Amino acid sequence: MSSSYPIPAKLRVLDSHTGGEPTRVVLDASLDLGSGSMAARRDRFRADFDRFRSAVVNEPRGSEAVVGALLCEPVDPTCDVGAIFFNNVGFLGMCGHATIGLGVSLAQTGRLEPGQHRLDTPVGVVPFEVHEDRRSVTLENIVSYRTHAGVEVTVRGRTMSGEVAWGGNWFYLVDDHGQELEPENAEELTEISLEMRAELEAQGIAGDDGAEVDHVELMGPSPTDGIDGRSFVLCPGGAWDRSPCGTGTSAKVACLAADGKLAEGEIWRQESLIGSVFDARYRFDDEGRVVPIVTGSAWVTAESTLIFEDGDPLREGLEL
Repeated sequence: MSSSYPIPAKLRVLDSHTGGEPTRVVLDASLDLGSGSMAARRDRFRADFDRFRSAVVNEPRGSEAVVGALLCEPVDPTCDVGAIFFNNVGFLGMCGHATIGLGVSLAQTGRLEPGQHRLDTPVGVVPFEVHEDRRSVTLENIVSYRTHAGVEVTVRGRTMSGEVAWGGNWFYLVDDHGQELEPENAEELTEISLEMRAELEAQGIAGDDGAEVDHVELMGPSPTDGIDGRSFVLCPGGAWDRSPCGTGTSAKVACLAADGKLAEGEIWRQESLIGSVFDARYRFDDEGRVVPIVTGSAWVTAESTLIFEDGDPLREGLEL
């Protein structure tokens, strides 16, 4: 980790959960990320301030499931706010659950009003609407698409076929995994998904420009009436998503659209392993590309100050 930036003594944050998945919005970090694009600022964050990332989201102040959202000035002048998303091991292009958590957190604390807003991220502008209840948000994600279908991996003697798709992060989506998507199976699902990810890497299967396919999404039927599918999503760092995963839902919608299984504007309801639900649909942009639209709810859990005391041996977080 870089040592060029001193961890502050105190830091104000807003904590929330979106369908069970935590978000920590960092309000006043005062990091000098330069004046470049949001992607360049993310790269500067990674290169110079990785100690800060670890201190904010890792144990003992956080956990492997926490996603951080660093508020910063947007580059795009049409945007209200900018954010760089990060987790226990690195950085995310986009994060749907964290965008919902950010919108609700800022609305409930009076920093944003209900209505239409625009978020500048390292992978593009994400319009979002905070609804009047200040608890639900509809986001219009970046253009999403499938790059590969019929991608086979063999894990524990079973060969299965999946799809590689982009929804703001890179996903390997599998239906024929033979697993029961139930909370009590989370540890086994995690291990199998890690093996799938290793197989993809061993085969050299990647996203655009050689990007790592670092999320695995296992799909299956839901036991709940009115829900179209249940998902288990393994995130970078080995944590599984308690929410239905906004970028994962977007990737799924892109695959359904590519196969002609979901019409423009038709609702797809995706459920997480713990039963929380996102409603998703899509529209075609002017170039005929899929733009997913995802709605979910978040709850604020804390408005607090993190303390980084001198002499604390875990001041910079615990990376397991």
